Amino acid sequence: MGLKTLSQNICYEGSVGIYRHNAAETACSMKFSVFIPPQAQEGPVPVLTFLAGLTCSEETFMVKAGAQRLAAKLGLMLVAPDTSPRGEEVPDDPNGDWDFGLAAGFYLDATQKPWATNYRMYSYITKELPAIIAEEFPADMNRQGIFGHSMGGHGALTIALKNPTQYKSVSAFAPISAPMRCPWGDKAFSNYLGEDRTVWRGYDASELMLELKDVGERAPILIDQGKDDPFLADQLHPGQLELACKEVGYPITCRYHAGYDHGYYFISTFIDDHLKHHAEFLGI
Repeated sequence: MGLKTLSQNICYEGSVGIYRHNAAETACSMKFSVFIPPQAQEGPVPVLTFLAGLTCSEETFMVKAGAQRLAAKLGLMLVAPDTSPRGEEVPDDPNGDWDFGLAAGFYLDATQKPWATNYRMYSYITKELPAIIAEEFPADMNRQGIFGHSMGGHGALTIALKNPTQYKSVSAFAPISAPMRCPWGDKAFSNYLGEDRTVWRGYDASELMLELKDVGERAPILIDQGKDDPFLADQLHPGQLELACKEVGYPITCRYHAGYDHGYYFISTFIDDHLKHHAEFLGI
């Protein structure tokens, strides 16, 4: 595994660290950040993983969201992975576009060349990274939640829907809720997954919701969305997910906020609500 600590800083009587390791799933070096709350000194604590959006890294959430204050009070460990594989041997968008390639892994397992070797973010997030957290940190892996923003909101929703026993809670800020219906999703899926749109459904939260056979006792979804988000109409489509949830009877709360855009000022405004949402279903 070879986990290396790159930095560590005291924060609200806990600590924020940035770590690097050689990842098998992505065949490259990966970085992630962890906030360890002070309660971890007494024993394992619940884990909440945040998936960031396009152009972000493992540092973005920890620096900008302002989540550590309440996480320290609640006793929540926060984990923030990078948004894609990186490195000299990792392919990037040939045109240098910001919405595909590096920092745009879309939290899926690519099947097409040249992406398939490295772009295995779904397996990295759901298998390899949790194994590292379980081994190296004071984490209660029986109490895991997941949330994210934009591309990361898409990742959190799809991962939670496909792994309900692993993730006990889920929420999202301005998620790409129906990527099969938007330019970002079309570009990413056609390159990473090929042209067979039936394969795409496995990474589309609205389509996955419609395929649910039994809602059961799953925790409700919380979504916050800014009404002044420039990507709302063309890229995000939260209404599609709401309709899908209504059709299958899945509990969802989607809140729309006038004046708020797509960025971290928006996220930091409502981050406490999301941490409390997860705390409820993680038994805190």
